Amino acid sequence: MKLWLRKAAVVLITIMTLGMYVPPAYLTADETKDDISAKTNIKEDISSSLIETESPIEEGDEQSDGLSLAESLSEEAKAQTLKKLGPKISSKIDPTFLDAILTGVEESVTSTLATMAEEDFPYVGITDQPTDGWGEKIFNLYDVRTNKAFAKFHVRRDNRPMEGYWFNFHYHVKSDNFETHREIGEIYWDKNIPPKWMA
Repeated sequence: MKLWLRKAAVVLITIMTLGMYVPPAYLTADETKDDISAKTNIKEDISSSLIETESPIEEGDEQSDGLSLAESLSEEAKAQTLKKLGPKISSKIDPTFLDAILTGVEESVTSTLATMAEEDFPYVGITDQPTDGWGEKIFNLYDVRTNKAFAKFHVRRDNRPMEGYWFNFHYHVKSDNFETHREIGEIYWDKNIPPKWMA
């Protein structure tokens, strides 16, 4: 995301919440893609920072250079997706295809957040435990006040006759009672059964 857009998002969030929410320090640090796997439970940090009372960020402050809440949620979403795949699966997937899926997950999270009311934006959480074994769930985006999901991100294994196994990444939203599959992308695995998730 462009630097000016990040700055604008941080300032907008701070103004909307009247300074009651200021992005935590880890959002202002420069990060690399390798840092994604090192992140831990961002939703707790975001929730705890909601109760902090600090002064609002001015446009010239250094903190305005940090990541926006949307970007931090997108980064956590990508980390949860990698966690879901596990080392056995992710090590055998072509990095080009994996990057395309991770980019699709990031775009889907961003577009889902764009449909929300601005006053609800600071109260968005992301679940931190994908379903292992054979389950589809990667993560949910939810309202931390009500603990109810408004978007569910899944990956399904499809066994297509004469083709083999495919991983189908998709998500569902609350506005249609989580019925419609919104496609993110697909990755071909092999004709052999893939290992369990998170293996």
